[in-house]
Amino acid sequence: MISVVGIGPRREDMTIRALKVIQDADVVIGYGGYLKQIKDLTEGKEVIARGMGQEVERVELAISISRQGRKVALVSSGDPGVYGMANVLYQVLGKYEDVEVEVVPGVTAATYTAALLGAPLHDFAVISLSDILTPIDEIKRKVQKAAEADLVIVFYNPRGKRRTTPLEEAYKILIDFRGAETPVGMVKTRENGPEVTVTTLEELSLEGVDMSTTILVGNTFTYVQEGKMVTPRGYLLPQPLHPLASDFYEKYLAGEGVEGSNLSCEYYPCHQHPQNCTFCYCPFYPCGDSSTGGHWIKEKQVWSCEGCQWIHQDNAVQCIQGKLGQLLQNIDDLENRKKELLKLRRECVFTTK
Repeated sequence: MISVVGIGPRREDMTIRALKVIQDADVVIGYGGYLKQIKDLTEGKEVIARGMGQEVERVELAISISRQGRKVALVSSGDPGVYGMANVLYQVLGKYEDVEVEVVPGVTAATYTAALLGAPLHDFAVISLSDILTPIDEIKRKVQKAAEADLVIVFYNPRGKRRTTPLEEAYKILIDFRGAETPVGMVKTRENGPEVTVTTLEELSLEGVDMSTTILVGNTFTYVQEGKMVTPRGYLLPQPLHPLASDFYEKYLAGEGVEGSNLSCEYYPCHQHPQNCTFCYCPFYPCGDSSTGGHWIKEKQVWSCEGCQWIHQDNAVQCIQGKLGQLLQNIDDLENRKKELLKLRRECVFTTK
């Protein structure tokens, strides 16, 4: 039996199953640096270390020893199926018969990094920037497609001492497709603990990135809250409709609303001038999404739109009006069809922000 075991990013993050499989193994095979992390689990066992670049040799050894009837733990950092040893093993395994294999999952760098940064993952792509086995054009194509799709992107193996081009090319693509203020998180693995940085795409320093760094680039909706990256999923946050909002939409549905800048309003401009007042009261309130500038007033459970100007931009109003009529037939729809309204909001934020 060969167990391909993911030991996670650190000894402390190993799963119970991975721990047990290594303890039950007769032979443990892996890269020396990874074996060092689990030294306490391998005492009294045969331990075989091989260097970077000797992945195929490790697999052949594992297969040979397992065919002798011994239990082999083939160790991989993170998760063995994510740029790990599982892929190599199955590629070589096609040459042999009757080799029993199990893959023991582990915590991969994407989820480990995300946990340290806050809650930045929604739909996301994981891309390795190592061009040792992958052509640079293939890497660029993947980065561009992920950027176009507005996926949160996690970069593995971003930069080596002499391998700097892939990260530089990826950065150029991201700057073309993402705003300069897009949140970016970095986690560097260090012996004394992880180094965590939250910055923006514009302020990202490529020089500070190395092979032990994982980079996470947010999408259109990602925001920073008290130093943590958050990518909201769009959950509905119930709140009674305010009487003033109800009065506003009674007039709106009756065709008595004001489109564009309401210069006759005694409060104009409420926000930065000029502003579009078509939706003086936001049809998505409370969105609970800080990516456009809103925020909770702590301990009062009130959502403040003071910092959000998106709803008052001409292109946002135009996008919303294109489909709002299909969703909003009467005042009750502001509450009864809130999930559909929030989906419309996401669509328009993506196309206009």
